[in-house]
Amino acid sequence: MATVRNLKIKTSTCKRIVKELHSYEKEVEREAAKTADMKEKGADPYDLKQQENVLAESRMMVPDCHKRLEASLADLKATLAELEEANEKEGPEFEDARSTITKVEKLFQTTEA
Repeated sequence: MATVRNLKIKTSTCKRIVKELHSYEKEVEREAAKTADMKEKGADPYDLKQQENVLAESRMMVPDCHKRLEASLADLKATLAELEEANEKEGPEFEDARSTITKVEKLFQTTEA
């Protein structure tokens, strides 16, 4: 049985994963710039290889975050639907959940385009 508390938790989870995703995307940009700068300056091959490994690791986290966000979004939608079926539709938690769903779906649309 879904509760308002569960809805709040799932909403917060979605928000946290969105923040993580943005953080990893910024990290990839930062590390890519750093790697390009090292190549330009002719850095030590070992250091360059290590930096490329850091960049590759950061790039791997973006798809992982997408998968976790998709799962979290589906979970949030299911909980919201379950609560709405039980005729619980009012309150700030529900508005927050609906706005979070909208934001995450927009995020997926912009990344797919």
